[in-house]
Amino acid sequence: MSRRNGQNGTVVIAGNWYRVRWRMDVEGQQKRINMNEKVAPVVFDRSGKPKPPSSDVLRKARGIVEKSGANSEERFNRVVLGESTFRDQAKTYLQWVQTRDREPIKDASSIEAALNKWILPAIGDLPLTDIHNITVKPLVDRMKKALAARTVNKYVEYIGQIVASLKNGRTGEPIHRRTWDRSVMDLPVVNPRRQRRPALRLDAINTLVSGSTGDEQVLYVLLAATGMRISEALALESKRFVNDGRTIVVSQQVDRDMPRIVRYLKTDAGTREVDLSTEVAEYLRAFVSGTNGLLFETRNGTPYLHNNLEQRWLTPRLQAMGIDEKGMGFHAFRRFRKTWLRGERCQEDINNFWMGHQPETMSELYSRMEFELERRLDEAERVGIGFAVPIVEVAPSAPRISEEVVLELALQEQ
Repeated sequence: MSRRNGQNGTVVIAGNWYRVRWRMDVEGQQKRINMNEKVAPVVFDRSGKPKPPSSDVLRKARGIVEKSGANSEERFNRVVLGESTFRDQAKTYLQWVQTRDREPIKDASSIEAALNKWILPAIGDLPLTDIHNITVKPLVDRMKKALAARTVNKYVEYIGQIVASLKNGRTGEPIHRRTWDRSVMDLPVVNPRRQRRPALRLDAINTLVSGSTGDEQVLYVLLAATGMRISEALALESKRFVNDGRTIVVSQQVDRDMPRIVRYLKTDAGTREVDLSTEVAEYLRAFVSGTNGLLFETRNGTPYLHNNLEQRWLTPRLQAMGIDEKGMGFHAFRRFRKTWLRGERCQEDINNFWMGHQPETMSELYSRMEFELERRLDEAERVGIGFAVPIVEVAPSAPRISEEVVLELALQEQ
């Protein structure tokens, strides 16, 4: 592109006209063709000789060349390099974000789902050159009728990232620079108060726990007492209960779409330890006692997929209780736990550590609660859980495991 950039054209006299000549890339052939166009009538001096082109003629000539697109990097990429469509670049982008060394995305399934259901059917076949505010707006209008405002904004972010991912091999800068304008696209405003964030209340937790038995009851107690994500809970193994069953080591989860364990979590902060009150530890110890491997598994020995359990267990109970609504899934237990901890004035650093939330302030970054086990256990006992735990026969205490073993267990998953 560097040799094709910055053409001004050559002004020549042909007959009674100043004409500008330049070279142009043409689709379908390797060599450029010669182009020429009239600029202005020739001006003669008193002796009848043509005058050299004036600065005004040269300026007009440059304008003609520029308007033709001969200096356009976008045209060069499309015509000479055979620029890919948005669909092709999306495929390249997905592969790159999952394999790059810097902050790779370990689970891109949500991006793939957005692309396949909404984005690619609408703009997938357009060349990247044509992806801009105006061509994205019809897609935004369709998504606004079916999706939440936050989701629409997130999907448009994916589009921007994919367009920007095509880089100039010489400079490493995006080839297609875009100024995305929310007003032009008429993107919906995200109002946190209107976002769907349903949480289970204390009376609902008590009803769910008392009205269920077996694995289902254990899962409800575990989620409400720890705030673990459902994918983390379904990947829980008996060996991950340490410190006499008072602490759970969280370092893996169940894959979103396949019944398998994956050795990564949603965020880096997700790798953590969650401490239990004594009554919860005793209840779970009775369930864990004698098991070796997954706490929750199918007849084939594979982990459950949370969508299946939600449809089989949780949703029917919520419907019977008259509190089912869109978004009221297993994540509602996590919101309950967070609300309870804040209501009990749980120390914020411990609260964030248990929930696996990323530290944001410098004070949170400095805090090292992973080393303050006794303080965490005392806090877990103080804040409690709020709901009634079923009484079960207490199983023998699990052996106490040292901090070194806990660390080793976490490192095995990395």
